[in-house]
Amino acid sequence: MHSCHPTGVFAAAIISAFTLACVSVHSFAAPTTTELRKAESGWQLLRGGKPYPIHGAGGSGSKQLLKSMGGNSFRTWDAEDIDKELDEAQKLGLTVTVGIWLKHERHGFSYNDADFAAEQLARVQKFVTQYKDHPAVLMWALGNEMEGEMGENAAIWSHVESCAALTKRIDPSRPTMTVIAELGGDKVKNINRLCPSIDIVGINTYAGAASVIKRYRALGGTKPVVITEFGPAGTWEVERNAFKALPEPTADEKAEAYRRHYVATVRDGQDLVLGSYAFTWGNKLEMTATWFGMLLPDGSKLPAVDVMCELWTGKPPANRCPQIEPIKLSGSQRVSPGTTIEATVAATDPENDPLKYEWVLWGEVAKPGIGGDAEAHPPTFADAVTVTQAGRATIRMPAELGNYRLYVYVRDGKGSATTANIPLLIEAVAANESTPSTPPTPPTTPPTPSANAPAGVASASLPFIVYSDADGPTPFAPTGWMGNHAAIKLDAASKDNPHRGKTCLKLQYTAADAFGGIAWQHPAEDWGEKPGGYDLTGAKKLRFWSRGAAGGEKVEFKFGILGAEKQFADSGSGDLTVELLAEWKQYEIDLSGKDLGRIKTGFCWVTPGQGKAITFFVDDIAFVRE
Repeated sequence: MHSCHPTGVFAAAIISAFTLACVSVHSFAAPTTTELRKAESGWQLLRGGKPYPIHGAGGSGSKQLLKSMGGNSFRTWDAEDIDKELDEAQKLGLTVTVGIWLKHERHGFSYNDADFAAEQLARVQKFVTQYKDHPAVLMWALGNEMEGEMGENAAIWSHVESCAALTKRIDPSRPTMTVIAELGGDKVKNINRLCPSIDIVGINTYAGAASVIKRYRALGGTKPVVITEFGPAGTWEVERNAFKALPEPTADEKAEAYRRHYVATVRDGQDLVLGSYAFTWGNKLEMTATWFGMLLPDGSKLPAVDVMCELWTGKPPANRCPQIEPIKLSGSQRVSPGTTIEATVAATDPENDPLKYEWVLWGEVAKPGIGGDAEAHPPTFADAVTVTQAGRATIRMPAELGNYRLYVYVRDGKGSATTANIPLLIEAVAANESTPSTPPTPPTTPPTPSANAPAGVASASLPFIVYSDADGPTPFAPTGWMGNHAAIKLDAASKDNPHRGKTCLKLQYTAADAFGGIAWQHPAEDWGEKPGGYDLTGAKKLRFWSRGAAGGEKVEFKFGILGAEKQFADSGSGDLTVELLAEWKQYEIDLSGKDLGRIKTGFCWVTPGQGKAITFFVDDIAFVRE
């Protein structure tokens, strides 16, 4: 059993930390105590002896606005020079979860280095000693996503334990927390066994918020939880478009994601969840100018703030944000250099306030950051927008090839706003020409239209082969990449022990969390905006063979994933979730009673993060009569 008393490198580090010179200390009245209490109904946070559910946000935006919207707390990521923030919080009646930054190994630091450990412990000692008597401090957050993707390095967790034990000795009146990026890997297990002095687990979660508490329980999590970051699906969790750009939801769509994820965590996990901090209370450039911001740079609030106000107080604010629809273009999102395009957007105001529209063309971020690291501001093209009217703009595209993004900001003149944007590509080919997808797929011969199916649907004879060997064309293209693209790998001609023939599909998802998947589409790269597909009427089974590299891999197989909300939808659908064996096994999806008149996504797999990289194989996919 691991001892909770630090030894070796970390014991030496603690001794070094305590031998440093004394730090200056603020003088305050006795601090307000924060404590944890476990009752029959679950965990509860108490401040000054009274229940204190956290209604919080993280970011540098107006704390007066946070207070007026019903918030009661905010968090920091580090404690460097936070005196003014603490004093303002105290003045407004807010509390602060004080973050103390622990460095990340991906930035070149090693948790096996005794000097490095001593230096970090010294920072923890300094800040806890400096601010422990400030009455606005709610708790201490030691580190933010410093654990790495899998959280398997015991040296990191031993250091976190050393920091937490040190913090509790200096300030026994407040709990300690460490903040991790989602779940998966060994994170929960290592916190449980290596960090007894950590009282609370902070979890940053986005698309995974809907299931994070269920997954935390399944991983053996018993410590209380604070959702330390949440909001819309992250940029790493969203399907890219045909030219590999990120389609960003409108501000209204993202606001509803805040609502869903709050309800799924704070309300549905009441026995474990002590509250949450929405991200980000301010404005942050991360892949786009507006993806995670709840405020605009001028301080205007966006619809996510209205949603949080309603969740915190039970009613929306008196002045609500305008509502907006997605931007529409007069032509394609792929244009030639110098092309003039027309853009329109529909927006309304709940109080019928007059609205002001601002259109801006930006280049895309050239080098995306990792884990929220700072990104260089892309260029803006002030002269590109040549004419604007209410909800309408004319844009003359630059001459330089590349990716761009058109933003519209709509304000009501009373501090409320909304936004939408659309990605654009300037390319040398005509806008209606297709470019190679990733991964490349051989073109099919032009399909024969079906006389009995919807317009644009090709007839098909049975058995209808989706995949058998990769040395010929396939009717559906594996272009519908979903979830964490960077973690998905496809080898369409793997020779690793195929079920039959020379090759099989080798599929990998290398991330520990989030999800990934691929849909086989017709036409390629279409998500329901184009006619196409095959009439597979008469098929009784979708049959295929699959195996796992090790066995135990959990995968959901599907077809027909385009719902009725799409202009050109799949007429029927089916799914099957399996835990794969290490040997080949035949699987079937029953097609009885299903409308197969237009099938546009003939096959699909999706897998959630399973705490480790997984590899599996699929072969001989076909729609058959029996």
